[in-house]
Amino acid sequence: MNTAKHTFHGGIRPLEHKEDSNTTPIEIAPIPPMLVLPLQQHSGPTAKPCVTEGEYVYKGQMIANAADASGASIHASSSGYVVAIEARLVAHPSGMADTCIVIETDGLDAAIETSGHPNWRNLNRVELLDILHRSGIVGLGGAGFPTARKLNTDSIDTLIINGTECEPYITADDLCMRERAADIIRGCEILKYIVGANSVIVGIEDNKPEAIESMGKAMPSSPDWKLVTFPTKYPSGGEKQLIEILTGRQVPRGGLPANIGIVCQNVGTAFAVKEALEDGKPLISRITTFTGQALSRRGNLEVRLGTPVSYLLDYMGYTEQKVPRLIMGGPMMGFALPDATVPIVKTTNCILAPDTNELPLPKPAQPCIRCGFCAEACPASLLPQQLFWHSKSSNFDQLDKHALDDCIECGVCSYVCPSSIPLVQYFRASKHEMRMRRNEQQQADKARERFEARQQRLEREALEREATRAARKAAAKAKAAESSRFADEADPVQAAIERAKAKKARLMQQSQQGAQMNAESALDSLKTKLAAQQSTLQQAEADEKSEKITTALQASIRRLEQQIAESETKPPSKDVEE
Repeated sequence: MNTAKHTFHGGIRPLEHKEDSNTTPIEIAPIPPMLVLPLQQHSGPTAKPCVTEGEYVYKGQMIANAADASGASIHASSSGYVVAIEARLVAHPSGMADTCIVIETDGLDAAIETSGHPNWRNLNRVELLDILHRSGIVGLGGAGFPTARKLNTDSIDTLIINGTECEPYITADDLCMRERAADIIRGCEILKYIVGANSVIVGIEDNKPEAIESMGKAMPSSPDWKLVTFPTKYPSGGEKQLIEILTGRQVPRGGLPANIGIVCQNVGTAFAVKEALEDGKPLISRITTFTGQALSRRGNLEVRLGTPVSYLLDYMGYTEQKVPRLIMGGPMMGFALPDATVPIVKTTNCILAPDTNELPLPKPAQPCIRCGFCAEACPASLLPQQLFWHSKSSNFDQLDKHALDDCIECGVCSYVCPSSIPLVQYFRASKHEMRMRRNEQQQADKARERFEARQQRLEREALEREATRAARKAAAKAKAAESSRFADEADPVQAAIERAKAKKARLMQQSQQGAQMNAESALDSLKTKLAAQQSTLQQAEADEKSEKITTALQASIRRLEQQIAESETKPPSKDVEE
């Protein structure tokens, strides 16, 4: 085990509240009577339903297919009947509705037959990525980026496994590492093989001693594998921040970890990769932390995707009167749920039900006093104060210059702001608006390119038509000149007779060639029939068929032999006589 020698700019140390939910083992949640599975549970295009209302589906069956590697497929997390494919309220900061597949479970939990690939090293990289794509695996750390797409990169020397889980209250990864370390390491081996990394670094904050011990025992004793611990600081679990802690390298502004030869994956994702490849299990469940003073029982459940949050809250002893709001995620990066009926999705790592004393509602925002605390704490080394002013004025050019896209929405700036300004909300809204504008610009650029390409094609076709007309006109003039010259040099009647003779000779030659080809084709057909009859006779004699059958076959063979002999000696007839 090693200790990190690096850190990152800024960060905070909020109260952790980890002990509220990390003292009991992971519990398997019961099957709910209804599953609601949104078609959009990841970062990428929406999946397309491949089932219909009234259809019976099995656990693990694909019910929505991703169009390409940038999406993620959806699978039924238990057996039952599809009762609706309709818009339902989903877990989203906007409180929006989205298309969902609703399954009424039958309690049988009947699973579709699947087979894993224990010998996955016999598969090539493309085949492995295809399995992960069809299994619907996405990043389980919260971002939900399709795993197959993220792994489809070259020139990777280091694979980083993120076991940080720096957000307060959340302990899903902690319990997963404690109880399923061997399977996580197996998934890490698969990931290392896919990206072709030379080394693996597992990073864990030092506030998880049991997880560190468990992962250390499961890791291979090889210099290519390192377990690195580091002091607890939020948000050390951010991808770019973790890379800087573990390697001392910084991802360039506007760049990706792959640009410096690194790929990061969450420990939960590594576990899901192992299940998909070795066990043949698609992503149909995940570990989710249920915590907060409004719950009589707090801990981690392995829940089926699509389970309504309200069903699980009742299972954990929820007291609604104590809670002003429910939060999906942690208190820093999570968001308030519009309603408790929304379903658990692939990115749901925590359901927080705090009472008013535990997590008070934010105070009303006051004017900015330009204290600079936000810039000092920002882990991405941004200027949140400037971003705030440009967000309020919708100055997107300045937001782009100030690298708003590098904001990881960790909430540190809002946490330290003495004026209680909801900075992250401004940044999140501006980033969404900027993405929409970029998409519109891209669509406009594509439309312009299509128009310009069409204009060029029309101009090219017009020039080609003009050239064809000119060529035809020149050919006509040349023909007329030739005819005039021929008329001057020869008798027209004699020329017509010569042309007729030449045409007759051509017809006779073509007829002879056609007759020869027909004769050869007929002869080949007779030979094929003879070979088939001879084979049938040999089979009949071997099977000791009746004498009547063999006699008939022999007679047929003799007829075919006679026809072949006649065809080979008879010359082809001439359809045109001289």
